[in-house]
Amino acid sequence: MQALKPDTLIRNPQGCLVVSSVEIAAPAANVWNIVGNFAGFPVFIPALAHIEMTGSGVRSVRKKLFKDGNVVIEQLNSRDDQAMNMTWSLIYTSLNIGNLWAAMQVQAIDASRSRATWTIQAEPWEGGPEALPGFQAFLQGFADEAMGNVRNLLS
Repeated sequence: MQALKPDTLIRNPQGCLVVSSVEIAAPAANVWNIVGNFAGFPVFIPALAHIEMTGSGVRSVRKKLFKDGNVVIEQLNSRDDQAMNMTWSLIYTSLNIGNLWAAMQVQAIDASRSRATWTIQAEPWEGGPEALPGFQAFLQGFADEAMGNVRNLLS
């Protein structure tokens, strides 16, 4: 009998890097109130029906339920309200996403303008390297639309 060893499916992804960054005509704290709310992404992602949270703060888990029936479950890895940044990792999804790590951060440009940046490092679950261009285009379009919605909400 083989001895079992600790293992996990959650690991840092290798696939592709997507960065979506927008300048917003609003103070950084106002922007962080929107994009820094781990449970509040439906405000700027219209495809989300709602989010169910388990716990609060670091280690909390969110279940994102999309209007089309897809599900994404993610865990909050880190959060710093002073620095206005947070990171999270994928635990489960019905979408073709293998591993995913993401970060959201807000930086003040001046008292009335800020920059919000969503960074995603991810790889597809199926399709291998051939799937990367389409996968990256999907993620980039998704993130760009969401961040554009944030700009429109606050500008």
